[in-house]
Amino acid sequence: MALNLDDYYLPASLQEATELLQRYGAGAMVVAGGTFVHGLEVRGLLTETVALVDISRLGLRGIGASSKGGVSIQALTTLAEVAAAPLIGKNPALAAINDALHYPPRQILNAATVGGCVAAAAPLYDLPAAFLALDGQVQTSLAGRQRSIPLDEFFVGLFESALQRGEIITAIDIPAPAARTASAFLKLETNANDLSLLNVAVRLTLDKAGNCADCRIILGGGVGETYVRATGAEAALRGQAAGEAGFAAAAAAVVDDFEAVEDHRASAAYRRHIAQVYVRRTLATALARLG
Repeated sequence: MALNLDDYYLPASLQEATELLQRYGAGAMVVAGGTFVHGLEVRGLLTETVALVDISRLGLRGIGASSKGGVSIQALTTLAEVAAAPLIGKNPALAAINDALHYPPRQILNAATVGGCVAAAAPLYDLPAAFLALDGQVQTSLAGRQRSIPLDEFFVGLFESALQRGEIITAIDIPAPAARTASAFLKLETNANDLSLLNVAVRLTLDKAGNCADCRIILGGGVGETYVRATGAEAALRGQAAGEAGFAAAAAAVVDDFEAVEDHRASAAYRRHIAQVYVRRTLATALARLG
Protein backbone atom coordinates (compact mmCIF):
# COMPACT_ATOMS: atom_id res chain seq x y z
CA MET A 1 0.00 0.00 0.00
CA ALA A 2 1.62 3.26 -1.14
CA LEU A 3 2.21 6.38 0.92
CA ASN A 4 -0.31 9.16 0.38
CA LEU A 5 1.98 12.10 1.14
CA ASP A 6 1.08 15.71 0.40
CA ASP A 7 3.86 17.55 2.25
CA TYR A 8 7.44 17.20 3.45
CA TYR A 9 8.94 19.65 5.94
CA LEU A 10 12.47 20.30 7.20
CA PRO A 11 11.95 22.55 10.25
CA ALA A 12 14.83 24.60 11.65
CA SER A 13 13.68 24.63 15.29
CA LEU A 14 11.86 22.50 17.84
CA GLN A 15 9.10 25.11 17.98
CA GLU A 16 8.53 24.92 14.22
CA ALA A 17 8.53 21.12 14.31
CA THR A 18 6.01 21.10 17.18
CA GLU A 19 3.71 23.51 15.33
CA LEU A 20 3.76 21.31 12.23
CA LEU A 21 2.99 18.17 14.23
CA GLN A 22 0.11 19.87 15.99
CA ARG A 23 -1.24 21.28 12.71
CA TYR A 24 -1.35 17.91 10.95
CA GLY A 25 -2.23 15.84 14.01
CA ALA A 26 -2.43 12.13 13.30
CA GLY A 27 -1.59 12.86 9.66
CA ALA A 28 2.04 13.79 10.47
CA MET A 29 5.01 11.57 11.19
CA VAL A 30 8.43 12.56 12.49
CA VAL A 31 11.42 11.20 10.57
CA ALA A 32 15.17 11.60 10.98
CA GLY A 33 17.10 8.55 9.77
CA GLY A 34 13.91 7.23 8.16
CA THR A 35 14.88 3.57 8.44
CA PHE A 36 11.47 2.49 9.78
CA VAL A 37 9.30 4.21 7.15
CA HIS A 38 9.30 1.24 4.79
CA GLY A 39 8.53 -1.19 7.61
CA LEU A 40 5.46 0.80 8.58
CA GLU A 41 4.36 1.24 4.98
CA VAL A 42 4.42 -2.45 4.09
CA ARG A 43 2.30 -3.14 7.17
CA GLY A 44 -0.29 -0.64 5.95
CA LEU A 45 0.24 1.65 8.94
CA LEU A 46 0.89 4.88 7.03
CA THR A 47 -2.35 5.19 5.08
CA GLU A 48 -3.37 8.20 7.19
CA THR A 49 0.03 9.91 6.94
CA VAL A 50 -0.01 12.97 4.68
CA ALA A 51 3.06 14.88 5.93
CA LEU A 52 6.60 13.96 6.95
CA VAL A 53 8.35 16.26 9.42
CA ASP A 54 12.09 15.73 9.07
CA ILE A 55 13.85 16.88 12.27
CA SER A 56 17.38 16.06 11.12
CA ARG A 57 18.41 19.74 11.17
CA LEU A 58 17.52 20.39 14.80
CA GLY A 59 20.96 19.61 16.24
CA LEU A 60 20.25 17.21 19.12
CA ARG A 61 23.35 15.20 18.33
CA GLY A 62 26.14 14.00 20.58
CA ILE A 63 26.93 12.03 23.72
CA GLY A 64 28.03 13.48 27.03
CA ALA A 65 27.81 13.25 30.79
CA SER A 66 24.41 14.10 32.26
CA SER A 67 23.92 16.50 35.16
CA LYS A 68 23.53 13.56 37.57
CA GLY A 69 26.71 11.76 36.57
CA GLY A 70 25.22 9.41 34.04
CA VAL A 71 25.25 9.54 30.24
CA SER A 72 23.02 11.61 27.98
CA ILE A 73 22.59 10.54 24.33
CA GLN A 74 21.01 13.21 22.14
CA ALA A 75 18.09 11.99 20.04
CA LEU A 76 19.61 12.52 16.58
CA THR A 77 22.84 10.72 17.39
CA THR A 78 23.24 7.81 14.98
CA LEU A 79 23.65 4.26 16.18
CA ALA A 80 27.15 4.21 14.65
CA GLU A 81 28.12 7.26 16.72
CA VAL A 82 26.90 5.56 19.88
CA ALA A 83 28.87 2.41 19.04
CA ALA A 84 32.04 4.51 18.62
CA ALA A 85 31.62 6.57 21.82
CA PRO A 86 34.44 5.96 24.36
CA LEU A 87 32.16 7.17 27.17
CA ILE A 88 29.99 4.10 26.60
CA GLY A 89 32.41 1.53 25.21
CA LYS A 90 34.81 1.67 28.17
CA ASN A 91 32.16 1.18 30.84
CA PRO A 92 31.12 -2.41 31.67
CA ALA A 93 27.91 -1.09 33.25
CA LEU A 94 26.85 0.24 29.83
CA ALA A 95 28.13 -2.71 27.79
CA ALA A 96 24.59 -3.85 26.90
CA ILE A 97 24.33 -0.80 24.63
CA ASN A 98 27.31 -1.83 22.51
CA ASP A 99 26.14 -5.45 22.56
CA ALA A 100 22.82 -4.37 21.04
CA LEU A 101 24.63 -2.35 18.37
CA HIS A 102 26.64 -5.39 17.28
CA TYR A 103 23.68 -6.76 15.28
CA PRO A 104 22.36 -4.09 12.84
CA PRO A 105 24.00 -3.88 9.40
CA ARG A 106 26.27 -0.93 8.65
CA GLN A 107 23.63 0.82 6.54
CA ILE A 108 21.23 0.94 9.51
CA LEU A 109 23.95 1.94 11.98
CA ASN A 110 24.94 4.90 9.83
CA ALA A 111 21.41 6.20 9.25
CA ALA A 112 19.20 5.24 12.19
CA THR A 113 19.00 7.57 15.18
CA VAL A 114 18.67 6.79 18.87
CA GLY A 115 15.51 8.87 19.20
CA GLY A 116 13.85 7.20 16.26
CA CYS A 117 14.75 3.75 17.54
CA VAL A 118 13.01 4.51 20.84
CA ALA A 119 10.08 6.47 19.37
CA ALA A 120 9.17 3.57 17.07
CA ALA A 121 7.98 1.63 20.14
CA ALA A 122 8.74 -1.62 18.33
CA PRO A 123 9.57 -4.41 20.83
CA LEU A 124 11.51 -6.25 18.12
CA TYR A 125 14.19 -3.54 18.26
CA ASP A 126 17.35 -4.23 20.24
CA LEU A 127 18.69 -0.95 21.64
CA PRO A 128 15.60 0.02 23.68
CA ALA A 129 15.86 -3.28 25.56
CA ALA A 130 19.38 -2.33 26.62
CA PHE A 131 18.20 1.15 27.66
CA LEU A 132 15.42 -0.41 29.73
CA ALA A 133 17.87 -2.67 31.55
CA LEU A 134 19.85 0.46 32.42
CA ASP A 135 16.79 2.35 33.75
CA GLY A 136 16.92 4.87 30.91
CA GLN A 137 14.78 8.01 30.79
CA VAL A 138 13.34 9.71 27.71
CA GLN A 139 13.76 13.50 27.60
CA THR A 140 11.17 15.33 25.49
CA SER A 141 10.12 18.81 24.42
CA LEU A 142 6.63 20.10 23.69
CA ALA A 143 6.04 23.81 23.01
CA GLY A 144 9.06 24.76 25.09
CA ARG A 145 8.16 22.48 27.99
CA GLN A 146 10.55 19.66 28.89
CA ARG A 147 9.50 16.33 30.31
CA SER A 148 11.33 13.25 31.58
CA ILE A 149 9.62 9.87 31.04
CA PRO A 150 11.00 6.64 32.52
CA LEU A 151 11.40 4.15 29.69
CA ASP A 152 9.35 1.55 31.55
CA GLU A 153 6.42 4.01 31.30
CA PHE A 154 7.19 5.15 27.75
CA PHE A 155 6.21 2.00 25.82
CA VAL A 156 2.46 1.49 26.08
CA GLY A 157 1.76 -0.85 23.14
CA LEU A 158 2.88 -2.01 19.71
CA PHE A 159 4.07 1.15 17.89
CA GLU A 160 2.45 3.17 20.72
CA SER A 161 4.26 5.39 23.20
CA ALA A 162 3.52 7.94 25.91
CA LEU A 163 4.41 10.85 23.60
CA GLN A 164 1.73 13.52 23.31
CA ARG A 165 0.80 15.15 20.01
CA GLY A 166 3.64 17.45 18.97
CA GLU A 167 6.04 16.10 21.62
CA ILE A 168 9.54 15.29 20.37
CA ILE A 169 12.24 13.15 21.96
CA THR A 170 15.37 15.22 22.59
CA ALA A 171 17.62 12.74 24.45
CA ILE A 172 17.91 9.42 26.24
CA ASP A 173 19.50 9.68 29.69
CA ILE A 174 21.13 6.73 31.44
CA PRO A 175 21.63 7.22 35.20
CA ALA A 176 24.99 6.72 36.86
CA PRO A 177 25.35 2.99 37.65
CA ALA A 178 26.08 1.63 41.09
CA ALA A 179 29.54 0.26 41.87
CA ARG A 180 30.24 -3.34 40.80
CA THR A 181 27.69 -3.18 37.97
CA ALA A 182 27.88 -4.69 34.49
CA SER A 183 25.33 -5.27 31.75
CA ALA A 184 24.91 -7.44 28.67
CA PHE A 185 22.57 -8.06 25.74
CA LEU A 186 21.96 -11.10 23.52
CA LYS A 187 19.70 -11.53 20.53
CA LEU A 188 18.42 -14.54 18.64
CA GLU A 189 17.91 -13.82 14.94
CA THR A 190 17.57 -15.90 11.80
CA ASN A 191 20.09 -13.88 9.78
CA ALA A 192 22.31 -10.80 10.08
CA ASN A 193 19.58 -8.36 9.03
CA ASP A 194 16.64 -9.86 10.91
CA LEU A 195 14.44 -8.61 13.70
CA SER A 196 14.77 -10.60 16.88
CA LEU A 197 13.00 -13.85 17.57
CA LEU A 198 13.84 -12.95 21.15
CA ASN A 199 16.32 -10.68 22.87
CA VAL A 200 17.48 -10.34 26.47
CA ALA A 201 19.14 -7.40 28.21
CA VAL A 202 20.40 -7.57 31.79
CA ARG A 203 22.03 -5.37 34.36
CA LEU A 204 23.79 -7.06 37.29
CA THR A 205 25.03 -5.36 40.47
CA LEU A 206 27.00 -7.32 43.07
CA ASP A 207 27.57 -6.66 46.74
CA LYS A 208 31.00 -7.08 48.34
CA ALA A 209 30.31 -10.76 49.03
CA GLY A 210 29.61 -11.48 45.37
CA ASN A 211 25.85 -11.79 45.77
CA CYS A 212 23.33 -10.14 43.49
CA ALA A 213 22.43 -6.84 45.15
CA ASP A 214 20.24 -5.70 42.26
CA CYS A 215 19.40 -6.71 38.71
CA ARG A 216 17.27 -5.97 35.70
CA ILE A 217 16.17 -8.58 33.19
CA ILE A 218 14.38 -7.31 30.08
CA LEU A 219 12.86 -9.42 27.31
CA GLY A 220 12.07 -8.23 23.80
CA GLY A 221 11.26 -9.83 20.49
CA GLY A 222 8.36 -12.26 20.35
CA VAL A 223 7.06 -11.62 23.85
CA GLY A 224 4.03 -9.43 23.13
CA GLU A 225 3.21 -5.88 22.10
CA THR A 226 5.89 -4.28 24.25
CA TYR A 227 9.04 -5.16 26.17
CA VAL A 228 8.72 -7.24 29.33
CA ARG A 229 10.55 -6.75 32.60
CA ALA A 230 11.05 -10.21 34.07
CA THR A 231 10.32 -9.37 37.69
CA GLY A 232 9.97 -13.00 38.73
CA ALA A 233 13.38 -13.87 37.34
CA GLU A 234 14.87 -10.82 39.04
CA ALA A 235 13.36 -11.84 42.39
CA ALA A 236 14.74 -15.36 42.02
CA LEU A 237 18.26 -13.98 41.55
CA ARG A 238 18.32 -11.03 43.94
CA GLY A 239 20.25 -11.88 47.11
CA GLN A 240 21.68 -15.07 45.64
CA ALA A 241 25.31 -15.77 44.85
CA ALA A 242 26.11 -14.62 41.34
CA GLY A 243 26.91 -17.79 39.46
CA GLU A 244 25.52 -20.84 37.75
CA ALA A 245 22.97 -21.82 40.42
CA GLY A 246 21.54 -18.32 40.80
CA PHE A 247 21.40 -17.79 37.06
CA ALA A 248 19.63 -21.15 36.58
CA ALA A 249 17.01 -20.12 39.16
CA ALA A 250 16.40 -16.86 37.31
CA ALA A 251 16.14 -18.72 34.01
CA ALA A 252 13.62 -21.19 35.42
CA ALA A 253 11.48 -18.34 36.76
CA VAL A 254 11.48 -16.30 33.55
CA VAL A 255 8.92 -18.51 31.78
CA ASP A 256 6.25 -17.20 34.15
CA ASP A 257 7.12 -13.57 33.37
CA PHE A 258 5.83 -13.42 29.79
CA GLU A 259 3.43 -14.89 27.26
CA ALA A 260 5.45 -16.14 24.32
CA VAL A 261 4.18 -15.26 20.86
CA GLU A 262 3.44 -18.00 18.31
CA ASP A 263 4.11 -16.89 14.73
CA HIS A 264 5.65 -17.99 11.43
CA ARG A 265 9.16 -17.29 12.75
CA ALA A 266 9.13 -19.37 15.94
CA SER A 267 6.76 -21.32 18.13
CA ALA A 268 5.81 -20.16 21.61
CA ALA A 269 7.42 -23.27 23.10
CA TYR A 270 10.69 -22.51 21.36
CA ARG A 271 10.65 -18.91 22.58
CA ARG A 272 10.03 -20.05 26.17
CA HIS A 273 12.96 -22.45 25.91
CA ILE A 274 15.34 -19.96 24.34
CA ALA A 275 14.38 -17.31 26.91
CA GLN A 276 15.75 -19.57 29.65
CA VAL A 277 18.95 -20.26 27.70
CA TYR A 278 19.54 -16.61 26.88
CA VAL A 279 18.83 -15.35 30.41
CA ARG A 280 21.54 -17.68 31.73
CA ARG A 281 24.00 -16.69 28.99
CA THR A 282 23.38 -12.96 29.29
CA LEU A 283 23.78 -12.97 33.05
CA ALA A 284 27.00 -15.00 32.71
CA THR A 285 28.32 -12.45 30.20
CA ALA A 286 27.59 -9.59 32.58
CA LEU A 287 29.27 -11.43 35.46
CA ALA A 288 32.38 -12.10 33.37
CA ARG A 289 32.70 -8.36 32.77
CA LEU A 290 32.97 -7.84 36.53
CA GLY A 291 36.03 -10.10 36.60
